[in-house]
Amino acid sequence: MEVGNLRKGDVIVLEGQIFRAVEVNKHKVAMGRGMVRARLKNVVTGYIFEKTFTSGGDVEEATLTMKTVEYLYNDGGLYYFMDLDNYDQIPVDEEFVGDAKDFMVENIQMSLLYHGDTLLGVQLPNTVVLKIVETDPNFKGDTVSGGGKPAILETGYKTNVPMFVETGEKIKVDTRTGDYIERA
Repeated sequence: MEVGNLRKGDVIVLEGQIFRAVEVNKHKVAMGRGMVRARLKNVVTGYIFEKTFTSGGDVEEATLTMKTVEYLYNDGGLYYFMDLDNYDQIPVDEEFVGDAKDFMVENIQMSLLYHGDTLLGVQLPNTVVLKIVETDPNFKGDTVSGGGKPAILETGYKTNVPMFVETGEKIKVDTRTGDYIERA
């Protein structure tokens, strides 16, 4: 892959190790080639460092495989998934789950990302349906303002919802941004 095409979230192989691009900035120099400054995180050790590439160079893109799994439960710092191909249980450390735990409910299907045999993380579907466990009651006339109110979902995640949504309702949430989409 050409360095100029490097984006945040891309996984590359550098000096035999696997890195995820945490931040990518592109700079143009007046009479020369541009530069690409990237903050890279080692997916195995968690070490983050900055590297500057000259534009026009190449980096090796990591080959990723996805395994479809179903989330079962969590026990302390481990999250357990079931491989849908052979029904094996796969324990995953909380560090690999990251912010995805805010949208994971039991029996949700998702993917585990691998490079060879190395687990890189989890990938959620773009939207999930979650139940609201707590939000302020709505009052007559509140719907006209077009504003929102805070709500706590069944996973403990906090988001803003429209005034007409009430406690106990199920809503569709965008897992990439955490925003309310619609009632389910």
